Amino acid sequence: MKKQVMQLSASSSHSAPCKSSSPLLLLLVFVPLILVSLIVVCTPNSVSSSTTTPSNHLFSLASQRWSTWDNTKTNHIDSTDTANSNKSGTNDGEAILLPVSDMNEDDHEQQALFNSSTSFIKPSGSSTANSQQLHATDLTPSTVVGNEDYTPSTKYEHRYTKLEKIEVGLARARSLIKGASRNRSTTENGRDYVPQGAIYKNVYSFHRSYIEMEKKFKIFVYEGELPIFHDGPCKSIYSTEGLFIHQMEMNNHFRTKDPDEAHVFFLPFSVVRMVQYLYVPDSHEIKSIGRTVVDYVDVVARKYPYWNRSKGGDHFMLSCHDWGPRTSSFVPELFNNSIRVLCNANTSEGFNPSKDASFPEIHLRTAYATAQLGGLSPSGRSVLAFFAGGLHGHIRYLLLNQWKNKDQDVLVYDRVPKGVSYDNMMKTSKYCLCPSGYEVASPRIVEAIYAECVPVLISDHYVPPFSDVLNWKSFSVQISVSDIPNIKIILMGISQSQYIRMQRRVKQVQKHFVVTNDSLKRFDVFHMTLHSIWLRRLNFRIAGI
Repeated sequence: MKKQVMQLSASSSHSAPCKSSSPLLLLLVFVPLILVSLIVVCTPNSVSSSTTTPSNHLFSLASQRWSTWDNTKTNHIDSTDTANSNKSGTNDGEAILLPVSDMNEDDHEQQALFNSSTSFIKPSGSSTANSQQLHATDLTPSTVVGNEDYTPSTKYEHRYTKLEKIEVGLARARSLIKGASRNRSTTENGRDYVPQGAIYKNVYSFHRSYIEMEKKFKIFVYEGELPIFHDGPCKSIYSTEGLFIHQMEMNNHFRTKDPDEAHVFFLPFSVVRMVQYLYVPDSHEIKSIGRTVVDYVDVVARKYPYWNRSKGGDHFMLSCHDWGPRTSSFVPELFNNSIRVLCNANTSEGFNPSKDASFPEIHLRTAYATAQLGGLSPSGRSVLAFFAGGLHGHIRYLLLNQWKNKDQDVLVYDRVPKGVSYDNMMKTSKYCLCPSGYEVASPRIVEAIYAECVPVLISDHYVPPFSDVLNWKSFSVQISVSDIPNIKIILMGISQSQYIRMQRRVKQVQKHFVVTNDSLKRFDVFHMTLHSIWLRRLNFRIAGI
């Protein structure tokens, strides 16, 4: 025991010097380490910096996006996407696939309306429609820390085709038109005329639609050889057919030479010219005309991709001849799918107002219509109703049989009496009777409007021109064929004040039927016809787009 105690005592006495020197040893060990650490921290290391930058940058971007989502209470990928989403009215929680940089600023706005080809995705971490917020605390560190393969994408690209861009523009136009109608607003833009009044069905949507047409509408005209194509009569009962073709030839605003930017495609054949050059008189056979149209459409379909792409749905023909509808029937897709602009707008013969457009029949005896404009004031019109015309069709037969030379207030003639001016009679009558002839259309409708005489439409199955936008009941009287014996009773039942309102509206609507040859004017018959075509293209969407 004593020996053990002595050993322990010896051990204690031996360790005493070590315990007393431990602070010095600590200083000797840790001071150099501290100095080395300071040197390492303060000395730049380009290699280390370059290797750590990617992960640091990724984390910085991710942290910024998480912070943005948390602070703004949205789950959009970045502020650019958020701004675009707010502009276009899309729902929070969806990021629009942004188009490539070759699209202009207007196209960026249009993309949100193009739902069928613009894809939408949710940012990573957004699980349900009800979870509209994404917080940094919801993500685990392993998502980004040290993840060298993680590449943030702040912009999604979708390369729009030219056709998709066209559909985007049309979708935006549709939205603006609906918005104008809903908000009951018009856009003047310092232009010369703003539609207003009872002659329009919806003045707001019409005005917005017309402005969008002027800004966007492009037409490609197919080629063809004279005189069947690119030509037509300009001084006859079919003059509007030829005038439209010629004005389309000269137009630089709506016509485009690039078919890829066209909204519609014009088949520029003239039925009047085909009847003139191909029809054998008195043969009552129009197969040669039909074959010409079939061959022409076949050439167009083989040379260009556009007919087959839409099955003819974005193509249009125009005819004021009575045989226009029948001519189109030789090509089923032309008859059933294409926009047919027809004077003979007869629903009993296949005219479809949802895709076809009614076109005014105007009989120009000279190259200018201005000489036919004007008439007496309401107080100076002494004749209640007037008509003069040949026995063409069963409706005129009924009219002449009922009223010819039988009433001094309702003057009905098969021929104008000697010494009586047809034009003056229209300018001095309150109401001008406009019965259908062999076909439903009649040039007397526009003649009455020119003479500021309230037109009385007597027909069955007829769709008046521009009836998409014009309220015909506000400036005309429409009488069914069965009411021909009651014409006088019906007209006498209209009060003087009501007649004056209607006559004033006839003068107002006149501008939409005026033919301007040298310098086209806004809202004239040419532009109103274009607008009818524009409306039908707005309502048509190419399959698969």
